[in-house]
Amino acid sequence: MLVLLAAAVCTKAGKAIVSRQFVEMTRTRIEGLLAAFPKLMNTGKQHTFVETDSVRYVYQPLEKLYMVLITTKNSNILEDLETLRLFSRVIPEYCRVLEESEISEHCFDLIFAFDEIVALGYRENVNLAQIRTFTEMDSHEEKVFRAVRETQEREAKAEMRRKAKELQQARRDAERSGKKVPAFGGFGSAGMTSVSSGTIITDTIIEPEKPKITAAPVRPSGPSKALKLGAKGKEVDNFVDKLKSEGETIMPTTGKRGSDVSKALPPPVNMESVHLRVEEKITLTCGRDGGLQNMEVLGMVTLRVTDDKYGRIRLIINNNDGKGLQLQTHPNVDKKLFTAESVIGLKNPEKSFPLNNDVGVLKWRLQTTDESLIPLTINCWPSESGTGCDVNIEYELQEENLELNDVVISIPVPSGVGAPVIGDLDGEYKHDSRRNILEWCLPVIDANNKTGSLEFSVAGQPNDFFPVSVSFVSKRNYCDIQVGCL
Repeated sequence: MLVLLAAAVCTKAGKAIVSRQFVEMTRTRIEGLLAAFPKLMNTGKQHTFVETDSVRYVYQPLEKLYMVLITTKNSNILEDLETLRLFSRVIPEYCRVLEESEISEHCFDLIFAFDEIVALGYRENVNLAQIRTFTEMDSHEEKVFRAVRETQEREAKAEMRRKAKELQQARRDAERSGKKVPAFGGFGSAGMTSVSSGTIITDTIIEPEKPKITAAPVRPSGPSKALKLGAKGKEVDNFVDKLKSEGETIMPTTGKRGSDVSKALPPPVNMESVHLRVEEKITLTCGRDGGLQNMEVLGMVTLRVTDDKYGRIRLIINNNDGKGLQLQTHPNVDKKLFTAESVIGLKNPEKSFPLNNDVGVLKWRLQTTDESLIPLTINCWPSESGTGCDVNIEYELQEENLELNDVVISIPVPSGVGAPVIGDLDGEYKHDSRRNILEWCLPVIDANNKTGSLEFSVAGQPNDFFPVSVSFVSKRNYCDIQVGCL
């Protein structure tokens, strides 16, 4: 019967890096057993275990380290070796390189995985895929909770739209009856997306489509007798102030109470009386063997006025783009003026733009299958070898006037085969063993480094490395549209 006392990763000298005891043992005891382990091995002989009067060591070399199981002498050596192989396969799932620093960094991940293999000294009937599933702690109850929350958010959003329609109808009824209504009724309240401002006029983002964040469910206001978290916030603030006065350095916390979230956000940089923002989002899909299946570019100009004297400002749009954009102005913008002079102004010159609100005044859309318009192309070539697959992947910048920042190219890799062996590399890489993704990271792609490549080898089939996804941002917009003030 297998009675496993401890599982440990140690150095060649017997220093314990991480150790998990499955029976009650003191730290001194386990450190003494591991320190004695290297002295028991006979040099020049190929063995997988050594014994003392009380315990048996079953071990496997891991480059400069050892994976060691300490068992009782009456345990089954065949079961010991099978368990040792499973322990050895778990380590590359969490550690990119088999070095002491990497093992120490992921020590808790390894301990959690060890606990899935052995319980109370006895081997569990699990494989590597089951261990990965168990340690991810995927909860059915959590999925149900998320589904319920999303349903509540959708219902709250639908209620918000209904209320907005009722308000618009009330404004129209008031106009018909001759009553006074708020200036510029309803501008930007329906169908337009308010975005926070960045730098003046030219702050543009080009990135793949991101999931939209819906509003949280609306809760009824009023007195409540429920327990309130953070009720002693003032006492905490006073304590922090005292620490600062004594010369202590206090790092700001990332967690904020719900009512303080908006206060915690930093104010926009370089805010002026008239603030413009141009934003673009690119989403495209290409086939594995080449060919653009679909590409969509969505752009918007957002205006924010903070001074009443600029409330009737007009914007000049310089459209030098020849890609075939479809432009659309807000319903309250004078379309004839825009068509004739490329100027954005209000239909009613007596009204003004709403103050201190982000207002979308112009948006454009481009949808195409023309391959020449792809800003960045990716070419992935997996080829089978005797030990798995050799993968060559390269990028090429097509729009040389763009500068792409924070580029991340994500390549799927097979699970349970360890970390890929990296060959030639431009930039940096990161292997996420939990999501089974190899991320190729490039800080900047521009005309000076318009091409680059990555080579790696790993066990698997060619189909395992698709689909490849790419994300990036850019300070310069893809479509040549410039905005100014008259």
